[in-house]
This record gives sequence, C-alpha cells and structure tokens, in this order.
Amino acid sequence: MSAVSDWEVHVIEYARSKDQPWASLIQGALGDGAIDLPFSFVLARRPGSVALVDCGFMREGQGEVMRAKFGIPEWISPLRMLAELGVAPDDVTDIVVSHAHFDHMGSLGKFPKARIHVQKREILSWYELLALPARFGALTEIINPDDLRRAFDASIEHRLNLVDGDVDDLLPGLDVRFGPGHTPGQQFAVIGTARGRLVVSGDCVYAKRNLCGHAHDGVYVPLSNAVGSAWDQLLTMERIDKELGGDLSRLIILHDGERWPGLPVVAEIDGFRIVRAA
Repeated sequence: MSAVSDWEVHVIEYARSKDQPWASLIQGALGDGAIDLPFSFVLARRPGSVALVDCGFMREGQGEVMRAKFGIPEWISPLRMLAELGVAPDDVTDIVVSHAHFDHMGSLGKFPKARIHVQKREILSWYELLALPARFGALTEIINPDDLRRAFDASIEHRLNLVDGDVDDLLPGLDVRFGPGHTPGQQFAVIGTARGRLVVSGDCVYAKRNLCGHAHDGVYVPLSNAVGSAWDQLLTMERIDKELGGDLSRLIILHDGERWPGLPVVAEIDGFRIVRAA
C-alpha cells in the first residue's frame, strides 16, 4: 500500500434512467418504489496521471440501442463533462474499468492514448458467456459487444492491462481489489487522497444500505441485478466494508440515488453534476 495521497477526485454524472424500480437493483426493496437512477464515472488526477474509473457510454451505434433498451432518456456526453474540468480525450492516461457493462466502458474508443486496466477474469468471462447458445442471453444483455471489440483493439495496440486479482499501486496511490458478484470479474478502486482512501465501488453496491442493511442492522443486502452469486456479492461487500472501516463518507457509489450528498458541486451542466470528492 502506497503512502501517496495526493489524488484529486471528481465524480462526474452523465446520464439518468427514468423510474428504475428499487427492487430491480437490490433485494428486499419491493415496496420502495422507483428512482431516476444516476450514472457516473470518476476522474482522478495527480502529477503525471489523468485517470478515469469507468468512462460512461456514447449515444452511437449499439450504445444508442442499449440506451433505449434500458430506458435512459437523460444523457450528456462524458467528453462534454470532462471538458468542463479541462480534460481532453488525449489527456487521459489510464482507464480503470470496474466491469464490462455498457454504461461503464462504452466510451473506451474515445480515449486513444489511455492504458486500460480491467480484470482478466472479467474480459475472458464475457467472451465465454457470449459464445453460449442464444438461450443464455439473459447473462449478457447488458454487454455491448462493440465495447469488447474496442478492448481487443487496445490489446493489439499494447494498451490493455489484464489485471489478475488485487494490485497495490496499479498507479501510485491507486489500488484495485477483485470484487466479483455483480459480474464475474468486477473490481473496485481504492484511491489515496488528502481526506483518506476513497473506495470507488463500481457496481459492487448500488446504495449504502447494501452495506448497512435495510434496518441499519449491518446485514448486507445482495443486489437484484447480478450475474454472479449472492455469496460472492456479500464477500465483496465485506471487503469494501473493511476497507472503509465504517466511514461511509469515503464510499463513492457510481449509481448513487442521493447524488453524492455532502460533496461540493463544482459544476452543473444541463442538470448533470460534477462533484468534488477529494
């Protein structure tokens, strides 16, 4: 674990779904109604590095088909949001992909100089699952095959890093942790900042109550939307919980229905927020 703690971190909202039932996200939420669910990614900067944790999706080709399929009417280009912070696509040095769902890696092709870091098990599992007969299609309905093609293109260009499990200092002060459950090889990121080690959870959790319990009793709540097992999900939640040490202010949830309360809003473009996490 590095002593580096100088990352500047922003959460960038770029889309919202409409009337997403809570029960489709977490178990035990049948009576909790629906939410306009935010979609976001993270920009982390320090001297010599401009890194993203996930990168959103574009309304192009199959990305537009997926947007319509999953009911995401509100969207702004992730590139437009990055420009608000003075970041051009060629500035991005690294992209840490939490998992391969279209809303998390659908802009890979827009960052031609970035090195892409994704769990080896994540990428190879999706090739295996896509090769199954069509009757297994429920497993891959959130996958845009074009995103996997772009990752393959990056491998040919020697820009794809297939991560194998936990890695300290993937970049100085930025660690990744293997976190399967939602997908076969998801990972979450831990970033050293002036206010402590922030955990960017990917889709390991959708809400704080995944960790706190519906009754705030500390009983972990599994996801409804997952390819992997509930067992793996809860083990991953345990890893996140231990990393946080009970300090949920250091947890960054990319689909945070509360839209990151307590973090200062540094810009709002067409209703989409950029908040400073550190």
